[in-house]
Amino acid sequence: MFNFQNLLIRRRSIRKFSEELLSPDEIRIIIEAALLSPTSKNRHSWEFIAVEEKENLAKLSACKPGSALFIADAVLAVVVLGNPLVSDAWVEDASIAAINMQLQAEELGIGSCWVQVRNRNYSDRVSAGEYINELLEIPMPLEVLCVIAFGKKEKERAPADLDNLRWEKVHIGTYPPAHDLI
Repeated sequence: MFNFQNLLIRRRSIRKFSEELLSPDEIRIIIEAALLSPTSKNRHSWEFIAVEEKENLAKLSACKPGSALFIADAVLAVVVLGNPLVSDAWVEDASIAAINMQLQAEELGIGSCWVQVRNRNYSDRVSAGEYINELLEIPMPLEVLCVIAFGKKEKERAPADLDNLRWEKVHIGTYPPAHDLI
């Protein structure tokens, strides 16, 4: 039987990829994971742009100077978009699709890393989303939530440790009184 918790424990953000390409079937399965994602009121407010060309991956990696450079070394990046006119829950819909792709990639032995774009800057005057909109000719009213970089892992990372879970962040029944938080 498949063990979902083991998948969650193994999934780590991977920023260093080998040059090995993903197969068409691997890419299809990753994209299917996004398309199988639940959405608010079944509105499917998300859309996706798969980018494989090295030149475009390099340009995409400039969306957040410094913190997104590893996209250039990925073999696939999926730009996750949402349409706020279709659903007021587009951020949630797109987020679920993004993590579904990452979990599917891990199940296939493929590394991935989320690059936050929404509410992030490319420069003092241009948001990261505006940069990507222009680069990929994304029409209004679509908004970029994130970019997920994918590739074969250069090396494995240690799995998450259940002994380090932050159980102090879990509250039963109600939030504790303020004096308990100090």
